[in-house]
Amino acid sequence: MDKLLYIAMSGAKQNMQALSVNANNLANAKTTAFKADLANARAMQAFGEGMPTRVFSMIERAGQNFDSGALLSTGRDLDLAIQGQGWLTVQTKDGSEAYTRNGQLKLNDNGALETSRGDLVIGDSGPIFLPLPISKLNISADGTIMVQPEGAPSTVQDEVGRIKFVNPDNRLLEKGSDGLFRRKDGNNEPADVTIKVASGSLESSNVNPISEMTDMIALQRQFEMQLKMMKTAEEIDESAASLLRSL
Repeated sequence: MDKLLYIAMSGAKQNMQALSVNANNLANAKTTAFKADLANARAMQAFGEGMPTRVFSMIERAGQNFDSGALLSTGRDLDLAIQGQGWLTVQTKDGSEAYTRNGQLKLNDNGALETSRGDLVIGDSGPIFLPLPISKLNISADGTIMVQPEGAPSTVQDEVGRIKFVNPDNRLLEKGSDGLFRRKDGNNEPADVTIKVASGSLESSNVNPISEMTDMIALQRQFEMQLKMMKTAEEIDESAASLLRSL
């Protein structure tokens, strides 16, 4: 009986975790370049005296669906979408390097190129700064940034830097609580100059709301089944106790 209760309790806990992952995915169905999380769990044998016969559901770190989202045209000069594999490199607030596919960029008051969440965009030689004021900006397919200084003829196009793109093995990456990706070993990834981008476009989230809702319904049913198993275990225990008292 206790084996049944052990499995049901750990299974219900895993179902709750998976429901949390599904809810987060649904909340980010419209977030630019969001990568859906995947709930992971595995069967784990319990250790300790009298425990080897018990197996429980062990929650693992959530994985990610690295499939690309659809490209949406915005016509905005500071928007870019990576075509195919690859990542945009940014510098976080603590100075470390991280990766994202969210190409919704902006300029701060100092002329630094930033992501929508305020992380500095890294180029070949560090964060990219533009000589303000400028009249026009263009990001080419290889990430080279060309600007027309304010007051300069339209034929004048100055190159101010090239965005650093990387293409690591996705198995080497992990997602942080800030939504950015980093190498698991803490190392920085070398630049990949073969990566191409589409200027004036953004990558949409790869979350499939219908699939997530279907999974959520299935998880809720599994959770209810686990609760019924716990109730059944309780009833068996009460029946056994009643039988012993009658002897």
